[in-house]
Amino acid sequence: MDLLKARIDVVSTMNVQHIESLGPTVLQITGVRIRETVPDWVMQRVDEIQLVDLTPQALKERMSRGDIYPVERVERALSHFFRPGNLIALRELALRQVTQVVDRSLDAYLKEDGSQPTEGVLERIGVCINARPEGQYLIARGSRMAQGMNGELYVFYIDLGKTLEPDEWKSLTANLRFAESLGAHVVQASGSKLIEGIREFVREYHITQVIFGRSVRAGWRWFPYLSSIHGLLRDSPTVDVHIVTQEPHA
Repeated sequence: MDLLKARIDVVSTMNVQHIESLGPTVLQITGVRIRETVPDWVMQRVDEIQLVDLTPQALKERMSRGDIYPVERVERALSHFFRPGNLIALRELALRQVTQVVDRSLDAYLKEDGSQPTEGVLERIGVCINARPEGQYLIARGSRMAQGMNGELYVFYIDLGKTLEPDEWKSLTANLRFAESLGAHVVQASGSKLIEGIREFVREYHITQVIFGRSVRAGWRWFPYLSSIHGLLRDSPTVDVHIVTQEPHA
């Protein structure tokens, strides 16, 4: 950032798995939590992105020659993070990332050129989280949606008066910090009824799309949850609802 302020161009490389909002997705795909990440706002500031694409087979050959890791580490790398399925998924994530950048560049050009109206309906993506670690996956999902739609991201947590365990406090704090790092508007409230709190959140902040999480392990408990969401839809007809399946990771 100091170099850019000094009007010095910066040329760098970036592996797609190190983009912060993709962390939970990469964890889900590969089983590996990436600790070294770059905030999304950095990527949104760049003037130009070039995709350096390499097939999984070509990467495997480079690694086997010791071009990337020392030879003694190659076999382990190829059988863990760099499995073909993982590489194909990461390649798709990289293509999507570049597509979003191209779309934003085209929109900016058309608006400047006068080829399309500059005003439009701003999408506001609202993510409802609790004090569980899976919330980061929902926040990341919402962030990617907001970026793709050139919208705003809101993250909502309501305190229902339940005493949180130390692990829950830790997860909640991490979730809110993660949301702030992605540039989200973090909204916290207190109340006794979850759906009423969410309804008020949707109305006050003019949320256009709201994201809920669910676990496939919930069993019969899913039906009361779904009924509550239907109640939200009845009183908030203008909001789109996304129900995202999530599972905790070890």
